[in-house]
Amino acid sequence: MSIITPTVNKIQLKDGTKVFYREAGSKDKPYFLLLHGYPTSSIMFRNLIPLLSQHYHVIAPDLPGFGFTETPKGYDYSFANITDSIDEFI
Repeated sequence: MSIITPTVNKIQLKDGTKVFYREAGSKDKPYFLLLHGYPTSSIMFRNLIPLLSQHYHVIAPDLPGFGFTETPKGYDYSFANITDSIDEFI
């Protein structure tokens, strides 16, 4: 079994938030979304992503306010707004 190294990417949302995410595995496989807790980032999955990517297409974003995700000035860090951002990301 070969180890798959995740790629890192960013995608910009409509409100200007730039979501950083780690991704690995074939896009032909079922998707597996990893959401981190507080106060961490997607780096917490650095050892898990290569294992899961053998069977899934794994995506692990940094939530707004954490890791390398960038938010526009005045971003409201409420649970509702973070949920909306991740919903748009998905």
